[in-house]
Amino acid sequence: MTIVHPVLEDLIGLLGLERIEENIFRGDSRDIGSPQVFGGQVIGQALSAAQHTVDGRVAHSLHAYFLRRGDVNAPIIYEVDRSRDGGSFSNRRVVAIQHGRPILNLAASFQNPEAGLEHHAVKPEVPGPDGLKDLTDVAKDMLEHIPSKLRRFLTDKRPFEFRHVEPVNFEVPRTLPPKKHVWIRAVDKLPDDPVLHQNLLTYVSDYELLGTATLPHGLSFTRGSVIMASLDHALWFHSEVRMDEWLLYAMDSPSSSGARGFTRGQLFTESGTLIASTAQEGLMRVVDPDDWKPRSKPGAQK
Repeated sequence: MTIVHPVLEDLIGLLGLERIEENIFRGDSRDIGSPQVFGGQVIGQALSAAQHTVDGRVAHSLHAYFLRRGDVNAPIIYEVDRSRDGGSFSNRRVVAIQHGRPILNLAASFQNPEAGLEHHAVKPEVPGPDGLKDLTDVAKDMLEHIPSKLRRFLTDKRPFEFRHVEPVNFEVPRTLPPKKHVWIRAVDKLPDDPVLHQNLLTYVSDYELLGTATLPHGLSFTRGSVIMASLDHALWFHSEVRMDEWLLYAMDSPSSSGARGFTRGQLFTESGTLIASTAQEGLMRVVDPDDWKPRSKPGAQK
């Protein structure tokens, strides 16, 4: 199957990895405008490395810790430990290494597909993707208010569409409830490869998530008043994923404390099936409290 969109094709190649030895793989990086290698890229590549060592079993969960910033100008080496292959489940541990030091640890579990009891959460009642603006279009409308170093991150062509249900405001942050809903879809049709779709979901699951924890505090990473970095990331696959169909990413943040924000996410199909869940904790450190002031009481919307 031919993928016509070059940015999406490049991402697929990026997640594919190069096998350089048994259980050792190498991946390149892409500079998307962030200060370091995008965390979703490292997690997606680490899962891909683990998948290269598993036959006939499908990933159902992964848990990762970010240890150091990744260097976009250097390749990343992934070392896989084949921890266990049982009767139904396989477990893999992956270490991502740059410049001789680990930058990420990941554990992933795989299962033989089997039927069982089923239930899932109900999709939130929010507007569908039709009629909503893509994030790049929203950013273009506010370019003069966005710091120059962030313009490329927000306006470059991406392998995914992002359509926010709630209005996006890069100018004057307001205190809002710690919830966010974003429709996500790949920009082109994809091959019928379940492993590829899982890798792409892993990659995109790091977008938008941690920022949910800033909403009750009237903070914005675009104003430079807060330092944010993912500390860990967990992902559970509940059913088959298709990234070339609309998915609703429903996110919330039940807590922030100790200069850390905790966030959760659920991904639903347009028809309402819950296909994956995420959780993440990240550094959320105010650089200078005098640089920001809440515009309204927590929970208020204007």
